Amino acid sequence: MPRKPRCRCISAFPDYWTFGPDDPSAETVVMTLDEYEAIRLIDKEGMTQEECAVSMGVARTTITGIYDSARRKIAQVLVDGKRLQIRGGAYQIHGAEPVDVIKKGSNTMRIAVTYEDGKVFQHFGHSEQFKLYDVEDSKIVNSQVIDASGSGHGALAGFLKAADVDALICGGIGMGAQMALAEAGIKLYGGVQGDADTAAESLAAGTLAFDPDARCDHHDHGGDHDCGHGGHGCGHGSCHE
Repeated sequence: MPRKPRCRCISAFPDYWTFGPDDPSAETVVMTLDEYEAIRLIDKEGMTQEECAVSMGVARTTITGIYDSARRKIAQVLVDGKRLQIRGGAYQIHGAEPVDVIKKGSNTMRIAVTYEDGKVFQHFGHSEQFKLYDVEDSKIVNSQVIDASGSGHGALAGFLKAADVDALICGGIGMGAQMALAEAGIKLYGGVQGDADTAAESLAAGTLAFDPDARCDHHDHGGDHDCGHGGHGCGHGSCHE
């Protein structure tokens, strides 16, 4: 029986999840999130493989294998015209742990709402605060406002995962953020406006009106992507496999 891979530490979810040719029938190659992190640290951030191994909490030889696998997949995409999709892997988010978050009970559902001045903030990727609501027996039993750690779709999704969030209420949200939330196992309720407390109470009661096709309709992200329709430790979360 193959040995279970050791959990690899990554700093955040990607902001972009798929790459490839215009041909919709192109074969898909899957790159795991730990492979993506190795490429990011070594090829973008300029780390050595040894430094990357320390950052990801694994052996140097393990990083060599992860990195070589990732580079082969990139070559297939560029040379053979395949589509690259990032998902899965044995990983754990680290460095995104919220400060002073109330501990969640074992039978508690935790809702996060993008928050500004008591309202549901309308642009997920620019959220500076979230309000967390803990729900038991369809009633809110605790709530608190927390400052977001970092910015960008991937970083915010990792932050919410580290906060043990089960569901997110927001306004507009881009496709990359939706993919990050799905990877984190967080259910999305988009297209919601108005009072944050009322929205959370409605979701707790099972009566929230939301738009399953909500998309971010602004483009001020500091980049060119489209939000339209279309050894240190690994932190405190559990390993995703």
